[in-house]
Amino acid sequence: MTSPKKSLHGVNYAPPRSFGTVLKANLKETLFPDDPFHEFKNEKLSIRIQKGIQYFVPMFQWLPKYNLGLFKFDLLAGITIASLAIPQGISYAKLANLPPIIGLYSSFVPPLIYAVFGSSKHLAVGTVATCSLLIAESIQEKVKPQENMQLYLSLFYTATFVSGLVQTALGVLRLGFLVDFLSHSTITGFMGGTAVIICLQQLKGILGLKHFTSHTDVVHVLRSVFENRKEWTWQCAVVGVIFLVFLQLSRYVRKKKPNLFWVSAIAPIIVVILGCLFAYLFHAEKHGIAIVGELSKGINPPSIHLLTFNPEYVYAAVKAGIITTIISLAEGIAIGRSFSIMNNEQIDGNKEMVAIGLMNIAGSFTSCYLTTGPFSKTAVNHNAGCKTQMSNVVMSLCMLLTLLFLAPLFGYTPLVALSAIIMSAMLGLIDYEKFYHLYKTDKFDFLICMVAFLGVAFISMDMGLMMSVGLALVRALLYVARPPTCKLGNITETVFRDVEQYPGVDGIQGILILKLGSPIYFPNSNYVRERILRWVRDEESLENSKRNEVEFLLLDFGGITSIDITGVETLFEIRRCLDAKGIKMILINPRLGVMEKLIVTRFIDVIGKESVFLTIEDAIETCRFSLKCSSQSKREDVEIA
Repeated sequence: MTSPKKSLHGVNYAPPRSFGTVLKANLKETLFPDDPFHEFKNEKLSIRIQKGIQYFVPMFQWLPKYNLGLFKFDLLAGITIASLAIPQGISYAKLANLPPIIGLYSSFVPPLIYAVFGSSKHLAVGTVATCSLLIAESIQEKVKPQENMQLYLSLFYTATFVSGLVQTALGVLRLGFLVDFLSHSTITGFMGGTAVIICLQQLKGILGLKHFTSHTDVVHVLRSVFENRKEWTWQCAVVGVIFLVFLQLSRYVRKKKPNLFWVSAIAPIIVVILGCLFAYLFHAEKHGIAIVGELSKGINPPSIHLLTFNPEYVYAAVKAGIITTIISLAEGIAIGRSFSIMNNEQIDGNKEMVAIGLMNIAGSFTSCYLTTGPFSKTAVNHNAGCKTQMSNVVMSLCMLLTLLFLAPLFGYTPLVALSAIIMSAMLGLIDYEKFYHLYKTDKFDFLICMVAFLGVAFISMDMGLMMSVGLALVRALLYVARPPTCKLGNITETVFRDVEQYPGVDGIQGILILKLGSPIYFPNSNYVRERILRWVRDEESLENSKRNEVEFLLLDFGGITSIDITGVETLFEIRRCLDAKGIKMILINPRLGVMEKLIVTRFIDVIGKESVFLTIEDAIETCRFSLKCSSQSKREDVEIA
């Protein structure tokens, strides 16, 4: 095997890799950055098959090691989150204008699917308020539940099916990085804005209103509240405020004493039980306090036959499914990762996508609507000491018992109690401290957050989300289109730093050193050319006052990870401009991909291999020698003259 050819400066000029090799490497870094199969690369075939099954079906990884000691913790955690799932399921189903029993169904089948395919032992599965309202808002543009509940339900199941398909596809194709386009600022603003409009919508239940708007924005909701003020019921308001204060006090106790997390966890079910007793004993309906109504016994009926792809309506379901795909994945994966990091563990976001997608596909076939990993349940699951995904199985079995035997009892739940539960949960999603932190640390991120918040609150949920994501992408494009460059000066003989960051560092007469800090692509190539030439112009203006000229331009390419053909053409243009000024271009430390592109485009042949160096020190030493020879030659010419 022959060693790669090298220049006099030790730069590697090995022949460029083949297209297939480069494509394979790029795809691996894009789709498999975590190198998920590294643990069993060199194992026997039987071991690789076994570990492969365990990788794709995580249940086979933890179930063989399961024992009674672990089950004791999971049993407690599962019962605890089930006590939270019952009131949340009923509440969020009502928020979505669905029959309340659908909320209970949605906490039975999906947790079983997640227990098999999910990789996070902390994530507790259930419905979430944000997605409940978002799907309802999209579908109500086509069908109102009061007009055709059967079609409304069908579109909900269809939206859940679409969301599950997209989620599964994203996970199988290893496209989890697409979720990263939802920045932290966008999520913070979106969740805050959603919390505000959900809280305001609960005024319908708190005040006992019978007529209400189908719009979700603040203006329409408040207008509806005050236009129907003749329907306000003081009995509802009193009961609602009492329940809300109780729930907020339980959250305060949990915040002050984390060990008492169970107080906050069981508070919603206590509200439901007390509400049921109150409604039953005092005949609440006679006093203007509406109740949930009949809840029939029995487990989930099949709903696969209810999926509808009628062209007249399917657009609303697909739109809702795609938008909620991103929201539910961002919430579920972020929450799962957060709790895993707390325990020095890692989860695979792509496997989580597959698990969440499969449970939503299965859910759409069994009368469930969209589920993911809500923060409240997951926090309770973690604090209750869950050890494995078995806690979701326990919760599912508790929901099974509820559906078979206890469901009718929850029919006495006052709607005002559900409104108080939702409002209390949403108040915790408005992160005032995070808003202030963004304002103090990054004004652009604060703007992105506020666009999401105000867009959701005053326009619509999908528009607020799209506006914020669009603004975040504009910011990202600005970073690409205007990459950072800086002039370097030497602090010591071997240490070179940005002269703006370290004022007073020494420059080198006759030599200008620039560092480029991003890939050179077609969107930024013109800017890179203009910025480099401006650095040269400014340097010459500065040096001319000292009767000196720039003779060498050193471009540090260490920070340039890639370059396209437009970028290479830009380098040719820069070189021609520099030649006209009598300035020689020097490249320092081009990386592998960049060097290969410069070799195949013959740019290296044009500037010469002697103009490429490994380090700034090597380049400066050679340039100084040339400057000394040039200076000596000029003096000899003067003497001869």
